[in-house]
Amino acid sequence: MKITAILTGIAMSLLLLVSIPSVSAELFGDANEDTEINMQDVTKVERMILEFDPETTSADANKDTNINMQDVTYIELIILERYPFPGGSLDAVMIFGPKDNTLDPAYKWTGWYVRKAGIYETLFKYNGEMELTPELATGHTQVSDTVWDIHLREGVKFHDGNPLNADAVVYSIGRVMDESNSRSSEYEHIASITTVDDYTVRITTTDPYAPMIASLTDPLVSMVSPDATDLASDPVGTGPFMYDHNEFGASLSLVRNPDYWGGGVKLEDVTLTYVSDSTTRAAMLESGDADMARGIPYPQVSTIEGDLDLDVVSKETMRAYFMFVNTEKAPLDDVRVRQAINYAINRDEVVDVALEGVGGVSSKGVFPSIFPWTNDELAGYPHDQATALSLLADAGITDSDNDGVLELSTGEDFSLNIMTYTSRAAMQPSVEVIASQLEDIGIDVTIELTGSSAIKAAMVDGTYDMAFYSYGVAPSGDPDYYLTAHFDSTAGYKENGWTRYLNAEVDSLLASARMEMDLDTRKDYYDQATEVIVEESPEMFIFHEKELVGYNTKVIGYEIYPNEITFLTKNMYIGR
Repeated sequence: MKITAILTGIAMSLLLLVSIPSVSAELFGDANEDTEINMQDVTKVERMILEFDPETTSADANKDTNINMQDVTYIELIILERYPFPGGSLDAVMIFGPKDNTLDPAYKWTGWYVRKAGIYETLFKYNGEMELTPELATGHTQVSDTVWDIHLREGVKFHDGNPLNADAVVYSIGRVMDESNSRSSEYEHIASITTVDDYTVRITTTDPYAPMIASLTDPLVSMVSPDATDLASDPVGTGPFMYDHNEFGASLSLVRNPDYWGGGVKLEDVTLTYVSDSTTRAAMLESGDADMARGIPYPQVSTIEGDLDLDVVSKETMRAYFMFVNTEKAPLDDVRVRQAINYAINRDEVVDVALEGVGGVSSKGVFPSIFPWTNDELAGYPHDQATALSLLADAGITDSDNDGVLELSTGEDFSLNIMTYTSRAAMQPSVEVIASQLEDIGIDVTIELTGSSAIKAAMVDGTYDMAFYSYGVAPSGDPDYYLTAHFDSTAGYKENGWTRYLNAEVDSLLASARMEMDLDTRKDYYDQATEVIVEESPEMFIFHEKELVGYNTKVIGYEIYPNEITFLTKNMYIGR
């Protein structure tokens, strides 16, 4: 019976396609109102026609005010993806957006924002469980330690109608490798990239490079149409959503890709609004001006959850909140002092007080527990004031005059200046709790709230003490991404220059890990490296973020991705 109904509906489709429903908040076709469209809705409409069940507004799939067999046909065509899903319009308010008046994914970090918008895709990606999966590729073959063949998905088209093929891949990656690109050094491991055939690309690396496939997940190397004339203002990718228009610093508007290779896209259009203030984002959600809001402020979580139409979804991410430490500036050049500060910080209290128990998970090391490369043997720094004071005493720092403030061996008060920024909701409350904890053992702490540019300038000049920061520690899904940039003194990355950290053993372990293809051996190298890094504390890891996204419960199909690269997907829609 069901097969017959579908065939009958297809035969009628030519008559029905002349009347296309407009965008609506009502999920027309969801006859049984369970926020899904499937064969149960076909049955439901048939029962309504036979007057077995009362009619519902959403059963009028073609919106002609009548419920009849044409609605059955519409629903069947939606299920078969022969007809666009009536997924409605989504308004989401984001924290950060594209900068410097460009939407080109190969420019600095712009790729993150246009990937979140669903415009661009990469050859490989990480799913919601941080598992490496093919995206525009179907897989890869490792020909040798330095040669990799990438097999491309056939039938994929860019938004301008051009095919994704080997030439497009060579073009897309080549523009990142060009010396004029400010991030080209991140792909210096590629010696050459060539076409083998229309759907095979060969990448040859300068040396054995284990993170090769992981490096192809970075939105920096998003696939772009070679025929696009102005990617800065008119992006052309392969993703489920196509660029419509934007206002830099304010918003980005998108429409669904009707020819998406991955199947029917449910949302009809999307507007992403960029608002840096977390309280404003929450207010937009609560007032109905937004359907979703990222980065909900912690005090607002219970309020939002108390609204029957709203909810909050959370998930631990790969984002670490940590301190950069100037390891060349006394007394922080003494590892005992750095360790003492680590012991003085009560990470659980930071999470419970600053994050109200909902915004993070205490850190023991660089990586969160959800990451397969985490060193599970690390104990981290449990809160221990006695150990902190003992280490400081060993370094010659004591309260010699019993005034409650520790003194250096020179007689000066031990004072620290901690710099941070406020564009992320967790920064200021977290650093305030940390400052209070350090003052509890006698360290005089000053908090300097400023912009990230001023902080970076101070770190480059070496005039800072500590800086509280936030980074994604493995957006590419590979531990090398963060560890090399921050702790390999031979790699030349700015982050390592900010801490002035140098350890030849760590350098050697990271170099060996990059070249090692055996996963178990490679992990052992990273475990050894992170053990040394945590012990020497050139960076102090406080917590890993649990992302909080507030949403109207009419939004269906949203999933948090721990690496924060993906936001919009083809499966999202407005369910009522």
